[in-house]
Amino acid sequence: MNHIFSWISVLGSGMFELWLAIPLGFTLQLHPVTTGILSGLGSWLSALIIIFFGSSLREWLIRRFQKNKNGKNSRMGRIWNRYGIIGLGFLSPLLTGSPLGAAIGISFNAEPRKLLLWMGVGIVFWSAVLTTAAAYGLMLIMPE
Repeated sequence: MNHIFSWISVLGSGMFELWLAIPLGFTLQLHPVTTGILSGLGSWLSALIIIFFGSSLREWLIRRFQKNKNGKNSRMGRIWNRYGIIGLGFLSPLLTGSPLGAAIGISFNAEPRKLLLWMGVGIVFWSAVLTTAAAYGLMLIMPE
C-alpha cells in the first residue's frame, strides 16, 4: 500500500511540476526509472488535459492573449516566434511546466496534436535528463 501512495504522489506532483516530482520520487525511495516514468507520465497527463479537455481555459487564454499581445514578448513568446511548436513543446516542460506550457501553446493557436507530440518529446527528454542527474548527484553525495 505504501508503494501505491508513493506512486500516486509522484504521478500527481508530476502533473503540476516535473521539478517537484523527481526529487519527491527519490525522497520516497522509488527506483530512478520508476521516478522518471511516473513524473513524466504525470507531466504528460496534465498537458493532455489542458490541450484536449480544457476548452473553457483554452478559450479564456485565447481571448486574453488576443487582447494583450505582450504574451508574444514573453520568454515563451520569443521561443514560439523563433522555434515554433517544436521549441515550445520541447522547452516548456523544463521552463514553465507542462500545464502552463500547454496553455501557452494553445493561446498561440498551436495545433493540439502536434503540441502534445512535441510536449511529449520534451517531457521524455527532460524527465530522463533530470532523473539521471538526480540519481548520479545522489550517488556522489551518498556513495554506498
